[in-house]
Amino acid sequence: MSAWRWLPRILLLVLFAGFIFGPVANLLLWSVAESWYWPNRLPSQYGFRYWERVFRPEGQAMESLGLSIWIAALATLACMAVAIPAAWALARARLPMRGLILLLFLLPQAFPNMPVYINIARVFFSLGLNGTVLGVVLVHAAHGLVYAVWIAAAAFAAVEDDAVLAARNMGAGALTAFRTVTLPLAAPGIAASAIFVFLESLDEFTASFFVGAPDVRTLPLLLYSAAAGGNMQVAAITALILLVPSIVFMAVVQRFLRADVLAGVGK
Repeated sequence: MSAWRWLPRILLLVLFAGFIFGPVANLLLWSVAESWYWPNRLPSQYGFRYWERVFRPEGQAMESLGLSIWIAALATLACMAVAIPAAWALARARLPMRGLILLLFLLPQAFPNMPVYINIARVFFSLGLNGTVLGVVLVHAAHGLVYAVWIAAAAFAAVEDDAVLAARNMGAGALTAFRTVTLPLAAPGIAASAIFVFLESLDEFTASFFVGAPDVRTLPLLLYSAAAGGNMQVAAITALILLVPSIVFMAVVQRFLRADVLAGVGK
């Protein structure tokens, strides 16, 4: 009787694991499939020929990955340079219409990405930024402001007022209290928001396509080109390469992003 009671839970767990890990398993299978024809359920020939092709210098995978990481790092720095003071003001200062300002940062997510990026590409073309790394960095940074401002504002809001007041009572100025108390206490949430921006930039395709292509060739663009050309092996390997930093950084986010910070999002 006890076994029958646990059976639905086990089945649900198996279904959930299949939903999460099934696509990854399919990518792994495609990455070692040297020949796979319909209607065969499994590849007829396995090997690492496509892995070797991807990692050749002329395969451009490593060059595109390096460029993607460089763009993501620059976009994160640019985004956080705006987000940290904005988040502090929204969390600690008595700004009028604070809720409306926070809502404005969500507006880019309220519209379909494609028409927004098409119009940005038109504006950037007139400014000479289309097809440049700087143009891609700017549009990635603007897109990442949603995550950066909301999460960083929650991190600043989670800092106890008593700690800041204690520093001020001991003679610390406003800037010193911010540097020695507020910023270190909010640092885990700020780090988590920076990682979200980095990962969003690393995986971003639509903005990179309309603003950067064909001169700025990031790894998501390489993935799209391989998939559009029917080269599923190269597309699968490229997707797996993109998956590695996402898994690593999400594990770091889970360590940094505390429950009290999450509870302050949007407050």
